[in-house]
Amino acid sequence: MADPRGFLKVRQRETQPRRPVPVRIMDWKEVYEAQEKGVLKRQAGRCMDCGVPFCHHGCPLGNLIPEWNDLTWRGKGADASERLHATNNFPEFTGRLCPAPCESSCVLGINQPAVTIKQIEVSIAEEAFGEGWVEPLPPARLTGKTVAVVGSGPAGLAAAQQLTRVGHTVAVYERDDKIGGLLRYGIPDFKMEKEVLDRRLAQMKAEGTRFRTGVAVGQDVSWDQLRRRYDAVVVATGATVPRDLAIPGRGLDGVHFAMDYLVQANRVCAGETVPDQIDARGKHVVILGGGDTGADCIGTAHRQQAASVTTLAIGKQPPSERPAHQPWPMFPNLFEVASAHEEGGERTYLASTVEFVGENGRLTGLKVAETEYVDGKRLPKAGTERVIPADLVFLALGFTGAEPAGITEQVSAPFDARGNVERDASYMTEVPGIFVAGDAGRGQSLIVWAIAEGRAAAAAVDRHLMGTTSLPAPVAPTDRAIAVL
Repeated sequence: MADPRGFLKVRQRETQPRRPVPVRIMDWKEVYEAQEKGVLKRQAGRCMDCGVPFCHHGCPLGNLIPEWNDLTWRGKGADASERLHATNNFPEFTGRLCPAPCESSCVLGINQPAVTIKQIEVSIAEEAFGEGWVEPLPPARLTGKTVAVVGSGPAGLAAAQQLTRVGHTVAVYERDDKIGGLLRYGIPDFKMEKEVLDRRLAQMKAEGTRFRTGVAVGQDVSWDQLRRRYDAVVVATGATVPRDLAIPGRGLDGVHFAMDYLVQANRVCAGETVPDQIDARGKHVVILGGGDTGADCIGTAHRQQAASVTTLAIGKQPPSERPAHQPWPMFPNLFEVASAHEEGGERTYLASTVEFVGENGRLTGLKVAETEYVDGKRLPKAGTERVIPADLVFLALGFTGAEPAGITEQVSAPFDARGNVERDASYMTEVPGIFVAGDAGRGQSLIVWAIAEGRAAAAAVDRHLMGTTSLPAPVAPTDRAIAVL
């Protein structure tokens, strides 16, 4: 245990400081500043090392949280890094991007603010990179087996690293010009600068993982060709089909999917030239959807100096405190103020979008109405319609599943009713040797689930190829949510 009386002596939760709003919206650097070591030690000392550590249950990766909290409190950074990397290939990603379900299930959180697990995690990872403790771990021998991983998001990268380390020759296929998937082109730099991704990719390259960019599997090379060329194939393409909003005016110029906007902004931030870029400068921006993607659009629009930013959500505003139907240790749906929300803009709930309004083919406004609940359905309330000005509308309404990409036609791997590639308990499709990991198989989810599934799918692939495996399998494909015990 860290400090046996730490949670009694230090009751205050001290989180990572954010740079001042007027400063940070002038650039694309990360919002958060490094935490002072003394604060980290105090916060790590609040960990109770519970008899039953529910933080393990809340984390799909099964991170050894009490162990690296204890090591952080004792000042043993290298050991803390070793325990952290034992269950998580990319703690520098999750420490920045994961919503931390572990903290929602922290036992201390029953009657005190939870331990700052996410903050401690990213601090351990950053110290490890800064001190040179993160080194390539190439395999001692090669198995002679080959694996193709399609998709280079967190699930694909986790699967590739695990399979490379046990001696398989792994090639990661990515249709974009650079590796990273949504980590590269979906996540804005103010949440995670791309140098963080690049240094991890350098480690993977040194370990022997091969990367093939600019290859659209299903078009440039068929799924059947991959199946015949490799001993196994891992589908880790994500759930990238955006949910649309089929209402009048949808075809007006100025209505865009959120990811189209964010990808362009990321490319420009990386120094690329994007013809006809979607730019919010001087425009009235409306974002439909109140999740993380919507918040990314808010922060991006502020940095592009939008005239105004408004977020509309069709449902009710979530509560600030844990509701009775989501008791501890469940991950509750709470009203949160992300860094992007601090930077300005208006958030409106119970707002139903009725029509996109425009002139000469160009968006000028948005007709909205109050939301009312009728027989459990959310509908626009008659007589409450109004038009708000809008030059740009971004649809951040989530995703409906994986892109077909010819996988069913070329290798007869079917999709289920939820839009995901079907798989069995070993992550394998109906086609022997073709596996599915991450959002492509479970639907839109968290980065921590993607990494966990990538690790578990890698273990299944290794067992399929070798008859046994030494790789850990943190989750099963049927795992969906945190149970109430």
